[in-house]
Amino acid sequence: MYAPVDNLADEQLLPFRPACADDPGSWCATFFQLTNSDVLAQSADTIVSTTLHIVLIVAVALLVRYLLHRAINRVVDGATSTRLTRLTSRLPRNPTPADSPRSVQRARTIGSVLRSIASAVVLVVASIMVLAEFGVNLGPILASAGIVGVAVGFGAQNLVRDFLSGMFMLLEDQYGVGDIVDLGEASGVVEAVGLRITTLRDVGGTVWYVRNGEILRVGNKSQGYAVAVVDIPVAHSADVADATELAGRAAQERLAEKDLAAQVLGEVQVLGVERIATEGITLRLTVKVQPGQQFAVQRALNAAITDAFDGAGVPRPAVFPAPPTAPAQ
Repeated sequence: MYAPVDNLADEQLLPFRPACADDPGSWCATFFQLTNSDVLAQSADTIVSTTLHIVLIVAVALLVRYLLHRAINRVVDGATSTRLTRLTSRLPRNPTPADSPRSVQRARTIGSVLRSIASAVVLVVASIMVLAEFGVNLGPILASAGIVGVAVGFGAQNLVRDFLSGMFMLLEDQYGVGDIVDLGEASGVVEAVGLRITTLRDVGGTVWYVRNGEILRVGNKSQGYAVAVVDIPVAHSADVADATELAGRAAQERLAEKDLAAQVLGEVQVLGVERIATEGITLRLTVKVQPGQQFAVQRALNAAITDAFDGAGVPRPAVFPAPPTAPAQ
């Protein structure tokens, strides 16, 4: 007589079978058959649709990211291609050997930044869409993110300014790796150009890390061309006309030699008397040279003109004039 009770207990131990489980081929029936759970079976359609939507969102996000990166890479490759170099070489400008590497570096740096921005935007949008699929209320999240963004913006405004300044410096091609620049407090050869920091090394070997947002002015001594300026001191008793002619002839002969001929972009300009002081007269000549080569050319011309003056017996001042100092700011 206890059998009905036992059967009732056994029936109570069995899981509840939802009505949708009797529909053959439905997700409800499939989930109930696999998991024997009425909760999962009743939520089968929602689980499947949400999963498919999330997979679709992720797939589309990856596809969009791939297409954006590919488009950016094509633009960068086009900017650094030989065809574009040939086209830009026809423009009325003074091309230099440093233009092409600097353009390549600038294009690649900007391309890297654009790829990072594209990836971040795609990730944020995809994350918001996935959260929406889970039924998350995005209003408070977006409001909180806005407040946090404003707080971070106030705290990191110097960082943002550095990044924006770095972007404009790259776009405007103010300087590149290998250029000799004067950034105000620091000057030297640029070793690296980043979006936040510019690294340069001065003549003493010191490496300077300059924040792009702190750069108020840039003096580029290597862009386009450079000018070698040679000042030659002579005594008051010297024949200025003969000394000027001799300096120009010696400079022209030295620049025609093989080691300097490739660095010269123009004729020697003999400017004549530059300064008259109590200790003597200073003659000046200039010559347009390849960017960054002005100092080597100056040293070579100084040596050649000194030898020419010594050979011709041109009198030199007993005390060489000190170089003029910049006025106090």
